[in-house]
Amino acid sequence: MEQKVYVETSIVSYYTAKPNRDLVIAARQEITHEVWPILQEKFKPFISALVIQEASRGNTEAAQKRLSAMSGIPVLKISREAQELAESLINTGAIPAESQEDALHIAVASINGMDFLLTWNFSHINNAFKKSQIIRTIEEQGFVPPVICSPEELLGG
Repeated sequence: MEQKVYVETSIVSYYTAKPNRDLVIAARQEITHEVWPILQEKFKPFISALVIQEASRGNTEAAQKRLSAMSGIPVLKISREAQELAESLINTGAIPAESQEDALHIAVASINGMDFLLTWNFSHINNAFKKSQIIRTIEEQGFVPPVICSPEELLGG
């Protein structure tokens, strides 16, 4: 059975962005280009309505590239249950109040039984200091948290 991967917006952004001169960003773009076909072949990728909303923002041409890259990937709905779990993530301090969208990505992935949440967001989602609190909050609400990781971690380095 294929493992399910929630593809957070930063992944699509790195995949479709113009090459960057910053070495860290350029490396992440390259890794994302390597993982993208593997996601399609060996995993079952999913996005959410929130990913589409975020990917639609900004430069029209860039937004169109992001949306085009995601075509054909199943879209998860943002249920009331996901909204409530996102609120819990914020209320417990696992995610800062000003990062509601990050909390919602985690909640949608958890509610929908994703095996992995794939992200380049190290601020609030794939943050070593926050992961245990995120996991604890999700489990306390009766759900199984996805493994939160970067593309590099998913591929095993």
